[in-house]
Amino acid sequence: MDSKEGVYIYCIIESKEELTFKSPGIGERGDHVYTVVQDDIAAVVSKSPIITYRIQRVHLMCHEKVIEEVMGKTTVLPVKFGTITETEESLKLILKREYPKLKDLLLKMQGKKEVGLKAVFKDESIFAHILGKYSEIAKFKEIIASKPPEKTHFQRAKIGEMVEKALESEKSFFENLLIKELSPLAIETVTNKTYGDKMILNAAFLIHNKDEEKIEKAINAFDALYSNLVKLKYVCFIPPFNFVNLTIHI
Repeated sequence: MDSKEGVYIYCIIESKEELTFKSPGIGERGDHVYTVVQDDIAAVVSKSPIITYRIQRVHLMCHEKVIEEVMGKTTVLPVKFGTITETEESLKLILKREYPKLKDLLLKMQGKKEVGLKAVFKDESIFAHILGKYSEIAKFKEIIASKPPEKTHFQRAKIGEMVEKALESEKSFFENLLIKELSPLAIETVTNKTYGDKMILNAAFLIHNKDEEKIEKAINAFDALYSNLVKLKYVCFIPPFNFVNLTIHI
């Protein structure tokens, strides 16, 4: 049995006009993306079967690509992934009901953007750095280096624990250093979960558009000092998911 047809919502914008966009809608059917307007705000939508979209790369990328295209033209309020209404009429009622909240959020986000920064230790440098900084680890390693491996099992395990502890200490040091430098330049800062044992920071910063040059300058200054040890990935054009991710109650 075919699923009932509904309206998939990507984001909310300020607009009195009915607009269309180039990005294809979710679901790999090539549905057109357009706006449903209520007063002077609009939802960016496409037709979609009323289903639960699995959290898969193909769906997430489609959701984000639409929002990225829209944010190239205007301020956006991203809507939670997978939000679907039954009809355009029911969506207009929701926009009318939530109008004061949505207008306030649009005003709050106007002239602002989210930038992201990931920092990771370089494999080829961090362990040499630890051996150079933590002399007790280097000495212990030197003592057991000349002994047969079968007789140093517990000592090697001990070194592993010491290195792990030192790595966590270094991660904390560099994370605090980056946050200390960058947070004063941002309106809000969000630190997200890190992945792997060498990721130092996974952060998002809400900034005024005019302050982008300042935060880039601070990042470049850090990179000039620590590029031999830390790899940075800076992204300056992403939807503000960390600061607005609307849950619309259908």
